[in-house]
Amino acid sequence: MAAIAFGVFVAADDLTVVSTMLRQIIGDLEIPLPSGFDDAAWIVNSYLIAYVAVMPFMGRLSDLLGRRKVYVGALVVFLAGSLWIPFTSSLGWFIVARVLTAVGGGAMVPVALAVVGDLYAEPRRPRAYGILGAVDTIGWVWGPLFGALLVRFLDWRWQFYLNVPLALAGIAIAWWALQDHDRPTVRAAIDWPGATALTLALVALNIALLDAGEISVAGELDELTGGGSTSTTWLFGVAAAGFTWFWWLERNRTNPLIDLRLFRSRNFAGGVGVNFLVGAVLIIAMVDVPLFVNLVVETSLLEAAVMSGWVLSGLTAAMAITSYAGGVATERSWYRPVIVAGLVVTGVGFLVVGSVWDADVGPWTMGWQLIILGAGFGLVTAPTNAAVVDAAPAEQRGTAAGLVIVSRLMGLAVGLSGLTAWTLFRYDRLRTGLDLPGIGDPGYQDALEAATADITAQALTETFLFAAAVVVAALVVALGLRRRDSNQPVGRGVAQ
Repeated sequence: MAAIAFGVFVAADDLTVVSTMLRQIIGDLEIPLPSGFDDAAWIVNSYLIAYVAVMPFMGRLSDLLGRRKVYVGALVVFLAGSLWIPFTSSLGWFIVARVLTAVGGGAMVPVALAVVGDLYAEPRRPRAYGILGAVDTIGWVWGPLFGALLVRFLDWRWQFYLNVPLALAGIAIAWWALQDHDRPTVRAAIDWPGATALTLALVALNIALLDAGEISVAGELDELTGGGSTSTTWLFGVAAAGFTWFWWLERNRTNPLIDLRLFRSRNFAGGVGVNFLVGAVLIIAMVDVPLFVNLVVETSLLEAAVMSGWVLSGLTAAMAITSYAGGVATERSWYRPVIVAGLVVTGVGFLVVGSVWDADVGPWTMGWQLIILGAGFGLVTAPTNAAVVDAAPAEQRGTAAGLVIVSRLMGLAVGLSGLTAWTLFRYDRLRTGLDLPGIGDPGYQDALEAATADITAQALTETFLFAAAVVVAALVVALGLRRRDSNQPVGRGVAQ
């Protein structure tokens, strides 16, 4: 557990650390702004896309080759990318090296979940998944904070210099600790056609969603813009074709990359569905809060950044704590009661935030209400992971672990795209109905600022209420989960 939790933390930290180092990286790579903004976005996007795309394949690979080989191999790839990044001098090579670290980081997470499935009997898994969920949350919260410290006192390259001894230590620890996890759980050839089709589909879909969901906030409300281009439609088409090709390849293969019969299990399909919907509403909280502080609350840019960080810490700290608590509660009961309780708390949190927040809301009010949201999100993590992995037979456990993470990350991407579209639509509609004094009147500017703050608050808080409706949908899905019958025989890929 210590070995795999270490890798999960390092991967989570590397996922978010560049967010606060971005300006310095852009300067050192001599990317011209604003003309090079789209290119600079790939510093973040390339990692996210590769991180998601490799998870299903690497999870399955650990079934076929053994957990230790794939986990240690992932650390080696992560080490290679970390060694390369500090010495790059162009954006292209930086992105190539960053993709290497993403492949390594993205492989470690599903293998870690699969190791828990191998290591613990079913009744003891939820607590372990709660620990990993807490470590993952702490990692991606720590990333931006650590990045800010490095930029302030050292240099962004130190993030990757420090990755080198961490990765070497991780390799040594994992090679020793996972020696009992070196045997494959199934003997089969790698499904390369299926891996190619699924990777193509995931890459195309993620690029399209990131493009459609891009949000830029800079100063005035009129500068709130959504991404999207003519190529986005084509990318969605490529993704649809890729998923269709993958389905056609997998349905009759003897040893598929993902046995589609896994989805016949109510717990497997329900856990994946809940994770997807929770991801979609989690991104609404993570993005809407900084937008609200920057565009509605009257504060300076520096104060807004500090305030956003503080109020979001309530969300993330609560998530980390209740992730473990959710695992303990699941061990003492079973999946559905804890998931339902977490979703109810999350839905109540969104309703409170959507009803209370306005232009006059204070940071303390925002903070304690986000603690409610975080508590709900954290409770859901361990039981959904356990429900999905428990529903898969041993030879498909790595695949299941990959899908449970990918489902939440895809939910994040879909939620961001939907958030952008709704916010822009509502802001445009509300702005057209403003009743303001004449442009030449002395009070025009003050009235405009007050009105735009009000309609922005309304547009953003409406997304919280929409998120509450999505939580209700997740609750309906969760009610379909059931206890696993240990006396029921489990066929290949069909676990109830």
